[in-house]
Amino acid sequence: MILPSILLLVAHTLEANVECGVRPLYDSRIQYSRIIEGQEAELGEFPWQVSIQESDHHFCGGSILSEWWILTVAHCFYAQELSPTDLRVRVGTNDLTTSPVELEVTTIIRHKGFKRLNMDNDIALLLLAKPLTFNELTVPICLPLWPAPPSWHECWVAGWGVTNSTDKESMSTDLMKVPMRIIEWEECLQMFPSLTTNMLCASYGNESYDACQWGTACLHHRSWQ
Repeated sequence: MILPSILLLVAHTLEANVECGVRPLYDSRIQYSRIIEGQEAELGEFPWQVSIQESDHHFCGGSILSEWWILTVAHCFYAQELSPTDLRVRVGTNDLTTSPVELEVTTIIRHKGFKRLNMDNDIALLLLAKPLTFNELTVPICLPLWPAPPSWHECWVAGWGVTNSTDKESMSTDLMKVPMRIIEWEECLQMFPSLTTNMLCASYGNESYDACQWGTACLHHRSWQ
């Protein structure tokens, strides 16, 4: 398939002096104030997080893979036919009201096996018009190992968006985060019969923590098959 080949290429095109997954400005000892149904992310905590925008409106998040590539989800480009020239990618900021680095997009690559009905293969790539300049607030994320280590049980979900499921106007311009625990695939399949082998589940004991509108557990991709 096209995406695994591209991602393999991406993994080998990182600048030699840049290490993925490193957070130069983040201090894990800092305590955070609680926000509605989550926490506000600290500056530099997720330096690979980007905002994908159309007409200065945030509509989807993404992660920096390399100086040229942004990883995102295919369903963001399903409902409407967006041209790459309509998009801008904002990097290096937690606050969407600031004026961060903004880059143009030349190509949208949506997984050819994406299925809107059950969100299988919900993966897409954006090719930037010019390469990113890495710094303390702009760092590539690491590609996961396959198979994932069995010790992976906890994770964070970060992004901009609605912070109260009953209030569509509760859009946060600050980057938010919620803790999640990865659920065994077989257990999740009992809750979501449409689960595929390309997905994993994550939820939290506090059922109000979430990152989507599908219920108390969200589906995330487990592999590039």
